[in-house]
Amino acid sequence: MSKSDVTLLAIANAAGVSQMTVSRALSNKPGVSRAKREEILRIAAEQGYVVNRTQQKSSSRRSHVIGLVTAELHNPFVSELVAGVGRAARTAGYELLVYSLVEPDQPPLPRVIKLMQQVIDGIIALLPYEHSYLEVLADARVPIITVDQYGRFVRFPSIAADSYAGACMAVRHLLGLGHKRIAFLTGDERLASAQDRHRAYLDTLTQAGIAIDPELVLAGNYSLSRGQSVVKSLLALKDRPTAVFAANDMSAIGVLAGLKEAGLRVPEEMSVIGFDDIPGAAQCHPALTTIRQPIQQMGRSAVNTLLALIAGLEAASPQIVLPTELVVRASTGVPRGG
Repeated sequence: MSKSDVTLLAIANAAGVSQMTVSRALSNKPGVSRAKREEILRIAAEQGYVVNRTQQKSSSRRSHVIGLVTAELHNPFVSELVAGVGRAARTAGYELLVYSLVEPDQPPLPRVIKLMQQVIDGIIALLPYEHSYLEVLADARVPIITVDQYGRFVRFPSIAADSYAGACMAVRHLLGLGHKRIAFLTGDERLASAQDRHRAYLDTLTQAGIAIDPELVLAGNYSLSRGQSVVKSLLALKDRPTAVFAANDMSAIGVLAGLKEAGLRVPEEMSVIGFDDIPGAAQCHPALTTIRQPIQQMGRSAVNTLLALIAGLEAASPQIVLPTELVVRASTGVPRGG
């Protein structure tokens, strides 16, 4: 069964209860213990099940509009997640209102915050660099879910992929191929995901008995242009790396472009691995080895958790962390001479 096809039966099997019990729990009807209800909600959120609220009695005070606030829309990861949230919201009988912060480090204007309070039933905050406005909305009793920020804004339930475990997989993949000189392009270190990937790189090399070389850690900032420009710095090193792990696919694709410009073959002369598995990762040349985040499932889980809060229920879990997986393609291979 695909993640987009999660059913009451699948949740019932995972929880060890009947479909009727699952339906009662998701509809907030009596006859289900608090502990079992929370377990069912947790499983539903993790599997990406979306409750169709149009089949439930709705409050006349609800607008059936949820909001999504993001610092950027041009990022492919963000675009994929917004698309997943929009589809899940529509399935649940809700419309999606998207607001992009003009300045990522500045809150929305007061009139925008007031509009959110008046129009929307709840907020999904994606990559919130500046978050004071979330406190204002929360104080006004607007339910809030954050994405990719677990551990930072403890007041709000969060949905995230396991960046630490995924980054460990990436480095272990390169180590398993025989690479020892592995460069790392950091992400935007304001984000929990970037911090986790950086820490995983350091921890995995240390556990493998490989000393950390500061020259091999460069700022990538989740940027294609930055990924392309740092290639010159890596190639200028006396002891070049044989592989590059970039904290996201966009910077990894930038590295591929930079290596092509320099006349180096991938993976024969240098391996490259990214993180996210955005649509372009499989189409670039060579196809990019990467760590797949369940982006669509993250969107569905965010919507499902938010709708539970809107219905007056507690979040099934304050932190839902979804698994990542290694996707091996053509951009990684054994090092030359290895």
